[in-house]
Amino acid sequence: MTHETCISVQNASKTFRLFAHPGDRIKQFFSLGFKQYHREFTALKNISLQVRRGETIGIIGRNGSGKSTLLQLICGILKPSAGSIQVTGRVSALLELGAGFNPEFTGRENVFFQGALLGFNRAQMETRFEQIAAFADIGAFIDQPVRTYSSGMYVRLAFAVAAHVDAELLVIDEALSVGDAFFVQKCMRYVDDFVRKGGTILFVSHDIAAVAQLCQTVYWLADGQIKLQGDPKTVIEGYIESLYQPSSTRVPGAPGSSMGQAARAQDATDLRDVRQDWLNSSLYRNAIAVSQFARESRGFGENGATITGVSLTNASGDAVGTVLGGELLTLQIHGRANKNIDIPLVGFFVKNSTGQTLFGDNTYLSYRDAPPRIATDHPFEAQFTFRFPVLPLGDYAVTVAVAEGTQANPVQHHWIHDALLLRSLSSSVATGLVGIPMQSITLHAT
Repeated sequence: MTHETCISVQNASKTFRLFAHPGDRIKQFFSLGFKQYHREFTALKNISLQVRRGETIGIIGRNGSGKSTLLQLICGILKPSAGSIQVTGRVSALLELGAGFNPEFTGRENVFFQGALLGFNRAQMETRFEQIAAFADIGAFIDQPVRTYSSGMYVRLAFAVAAHVDAELLVIDEALSVGDAFFVQKCMRYVDDFVRKGGTILFVSHDIAAVAQLCQTVYWLADGQIKLQGDPKTVIEGYIESLYQPSSTRVPGAPGSSMGQAARAQDATDLRDVRQDWLNSSLYRNAIAVSQFARESRGFGENGATITGVSLTNASGDAVGTVLGGELLTLQIHGRANKNIDIPLVGFFVKNSTGQTLFGDNTYLSYRDAPPRIATDHPFEAQFTFRFPVLPLGDYAVTVAVAEGTQANPVQHHWIHDALLLRSLSSSVATGLVGIPMQSITLHAT
């Protein structure tokens, strides 16, 4: 392991013995190996990965894929059945809810207990205690047994301790999925600051948007093995595709559902002059002139319908590949039904270069009371007219899909990643991922 590597996992496997009855453990002990009273379950199989200092690594996968087991091996809670694991630097871990806490101890006592486990004496923890208590913000409950805590209070205290023990490596296993939005935002600010200071993070979450935002590299675990590793966009797209395979349990959510029903277009705003200035500039040579439907883009689905074309046009009906904040646009999705579709659902997402979903919509809310049935071999067309938000200058992709059913339980017939590519030419400077077309800004001294 080089000096730049803080985690080295080489061909690690973990096998558990599962006993049907508690007494079988005793029988197994006295059998001296001549008879087996258990069955073996291999949670991890030949896992290898390297994590360099300062990296943020994401681990995704379905429940039971081995994510938590891998983190427990890295943290030293479990020992591998085969292979080797080396970790350098102080590790602070937020594993399953309340892990490492004694439920009979008060929150205060658990703070000092956790500090002792990490090599801090009482005096050192006393200098940190007020900061920890303030970060957790659980009031008088700090002096109550943690068995009386809610799940949110567990996480608050655990994260507060993890944030104040000078860790070099932070391991987070779904901890941020519990707790109120205010505290999650506080934690994310800490994580961003931790990364800026050169800290290393191993992040396990079902929140793929957070994984895309935080991580440079993502590992997808399936059945105890690494299914895919690489940049967040590629791995997350593969993982999403697997969730919609016929053999899988369908995950909630339909294309475009995360943003709700988009506001319908208002009176058109003429941004033709701004666009023309851009078209006349020398920078235009590096831009996308007209975005074309990428038929070769990777897609998946059950083939009940096929998307045959996608286009983006401006208020004049011209196809565009460069867009401006506030511009009135229409996204058209064309397709053909390969079977009778009683409740069609067509939608889209707009994503940035790292694969984060910025906005989207679908037809469900508009037509859920009287969905238009599409007969076999008949074409269909969905149109979405909206004002494009103010996005930072850069390249973006449109993912489109046609499904059947409801937003809560859709059957995906055809999902296409990066069906359209476009470039945003912000009409003003956007702060954050998405800006808004500002009508006016005033400042008065009163």
